[in-house]
Amino acid sequence: MLTLLSIRDILIIDQLELGFAAGLNIFTGETGAGKSILMDSLGFVLGWRGRADLVRSGAEKGEVTAIFELSDDHLALDVLRKAGLQDGLDLIIRRTNAKDGRKIAWINDRRVSGDLLRNVSKHLVELHGQHDDRGLLDSNRHRQLLDQFGGHLHLNESTLQAWRAVVEAEDDLKKETELLEALSQEEEFLRHSVEELTSLDPQPGEEAELDTRRRLMQSAGKLRVDIDKAAHALGREAAEGMIGDALRWLEAAGEEMDGHLDAAIDSLSASVSTLNEAVRHIETCRQELDFNPYDLETAEERLFAIRGLARKHKVPADTLTEFAKELTMRLAVLDAGQNSLAEKKLALKQAQDVYDGYTNTLSQARRTSAVTLDKAMISELAPLKMNRALFQTDVTPSEPGPHGKDMVIFHVRTNPGSPAGPLARIASGGELSRFLLALKVCLRTNEDVQTIIFDEIDRGVGGATADAVGRRLSDLATDTQVLAVTHSPQVAAFATRHFRVSKQQSDNETLSDVEDLDQDSRIREIARMISGDVITKEAIAAADTLIKSS
Repeated sequence: MLTLLSIRDILIIDQLELGFAAGLNIFTGETGAGKSILMDSLGFVLGWRGRADLVRSGAEKGEVTAIFELSDDHLALDVLRKAGLQDGLDLIIRRTNAKDGRKIAWINDRRVSGDLLRNVSKHLVELHGQHDDRGLLDSNRHRQLLDQFGGHLHLNESTLQAWRAVVEAEDDLKKETELLEALSQEEEFLRHSVEELTSLDPQPGEEAELDTRRRLMQSAGKLRVDIDKAAHALGREAAEGMIGDALRWLEAAGEEMDGHLDAAIDSLSASVSTLNEAVRHIETCRQELDFNPYDLETAEERLFAIRGLARKHKVPADTLTEFAKELTMRLAVLDAGQNSLAEKKLALKQAQDVYDGYTNTLSQARRTSAVTLDKAMISELAPLKMNRALFQTDVTPSEPGPHGKDMVIFHVRTNPGSPAGPLARIASGGELSRFLLALKVCLRTNEDVQTIIFDEIDRGVGGATADAVGRRLSDLATDTQVLAVTHSPQVAAFATRHFRVSKQQSDNETLSDVEDLDQDSRIREIARMISGDVITKEAIAAADTLIKSS
């Protein structure tokens, strides 16, 4: 349970330290005195998300410390151990908020993250504030509340995953169907194009090679004349023969020249070798130019065919091979389409079967939990002087979705013979408060939590009804620490410890203070709640009677 709350430089609180007891801890005070600031401060130190501007004007930072006394089997201790933090039966949480908005938290003097802080605090305190009434009255959240009550978290998660699998399978089937429909519309084109491309079988680089051969064959006639002339000029009857004769003559004369012609003979010999090499190359070229005219026609036909297909399909000629593969694959998809479609349909059916299995189990679990919740609510309403009221959790079929196939709505009937209807429309202000108190008690999601906060749960009620609310809070506080903010003297009379929140104003600042009331001060505070600013003897007597009868 919470044993101490220390607040420094938070909003209009300068410095404050409060000690709490087991049982029912009550906060009272005028509207605007700062009771909500206490709740904001406690929420801040526990890591709950709330207002950001918490630092008191003029201060560099605000700080809140909370000390909890834990049982030796408390779940928060398991969280601390898993995080490698020092544990013990006294848990000290401290959190600061700098003026620049930076927040730092410590648990047992070890700095921790916001996520770890919230993971610990969810096992410490449960808040039932004024704003969560909206969720209880919103029928769209009743399914979630019932699932929390019934402990259907794991089943809900399995249903959600199964729903996602169904959606994914439906999407796959839709895409496959649309693809096959599109391919079917172009089937004739695909088959003709694949056959045409396969028959021609164009190769990368072939267009450039064919174009080069075609140009060569087209100019072969003129080239042949020039090459023939060159071959004749270099042949045996021309340059080759003349150089050969000159070489023989010099070799014969060289025998008498005592080596003076050796250099000339060597040069001519080299020239003869080079000349012979050139003649061989020329002859090779002459043979290459010696082609059948049909070869030119064949090359041109293939070249034009390749270019024609490239223009037809609007792709470069060198990519026709890859384009043919792409069309072949699309055609293969079409040909295998029925098998693929059948597989997608089977996958969808299997996913749907899994989803149906989880939703059927979840629906049954919800109906069972609904009966349990209704019984628990009747039991809670009786001590709140609503023993003839009816609370009914209706679980009805709805469109399938990520959380199953059920719609859940809380219906109530306040008086016998009157029609049942939605909680927000049927219950009056005082009745609504009691229904909400009963619901909040029944919907407690973590029985390990030893501290519960109720922020003005009794608004709109008075007299005997307020007394019944106070009595129920007191009963609840027998085994759970309860902190309650109230404006009702009947509820305040049941306090184990009573705190009065007040506000002091000076010319320069406004500060909030909290006083732990003794017995006499309690009587005067409850008398003030009864009669207002002027505390009468009758109000004091009434307050004394309320406390003694609580």
